[in-house]
Amino acid sequence: MKFTKMEGLGNDYVYVNAFTEKVENPGELARRIADRHFGVGGDGLILIEPSDKADAYMHMFNADGSEGSMCGNGIRCVAKYIYDHGIVDKERRQLRIETKSGIKDIEIFVKDGKMEKATVDMGEVKLDGELPENIEVRGMSLQFVGIDVGNPHAVYFLEDNPELSVSSVSELDLEKIGKDFEEHPRFPDKVNAEFIQVLSPSEIRFRVYERGSGETLACGTGATAAVVAGILMGRLEDKATVHLLGGDLEISYDKKTGHAFMTGPAREVFNGEWV
Repeated sequence: MKFTKMEGLGNDYVYVNAFTEKVENPGELARRIADRHFGVGGDGLILIEPSDKADAYMHMFNADGSEGSMCGNGIRCVAKYIYDHGIVDKERRQLRIETKSGIKDIEIFVKDGKMEKATVDMGEVKLDGELPENIEVRGMSLQFVGIDVGNPHAVYFLEDNPELSVSSVSELDLEKIGKDFEEHPRFPDKVNAEFIQVLSPSEIRFRVYERGSGETLACGTGATAAVVAGILMGRLEDKATVHLLGGDLEISYDKKTGHAFMTGPAREVFNGEWV
């Protein structure tokens, strides 16, 4: 089976062109191929499949083999793959990719014949719960903002949560505490937990513990959720830069439609064959 390793701000997946390749038991393959010691290594597996509604279907699996609904960094990589590898016409600058959480419209930016970055219409972003909502995690009384970006997010602002006992998100030991946030009973299907430090009304620092993958260097849906949560809490403007461990994303929000837009890069790392 041929594959391509791609990354968006260090959020790396193994991509398989399912237009030409057949994958049996993708959940099990995801667990094996994502292993960073015995496999290719990555945050999961993404199959690029035909769609009768869009240019392609993004079928994603987390590193633990569970199926995901949407991946903001992953969908930029899928857009790059189908453009760079000729699945769509080279004159195109507007693409449509189907996901488990709906069809996403994507504007691509091309340099020297290859996609360099993309802006993704993340769709309508919704509040999921109270604003904010109280929760107890590891004996701490905390507050979060629940946001639905086609997948579930719980956004924790440091300024609202002194019991975390840190002044910067860099001080959090997510390897130790992350599972308790991801698997909290409040979230029966688990949750992506974001920890946010507001630097200014247009800038935040961000770390994430993703369901099924643990801490990752970047999360596009999480960055979107964080900015929308900040807007709803009156702390951020309608456009903000998100500093993730792997780099920066630009997130903007249209209050009239409730849609958020994410702009960031995508990169092809290498190609290989899984035997």
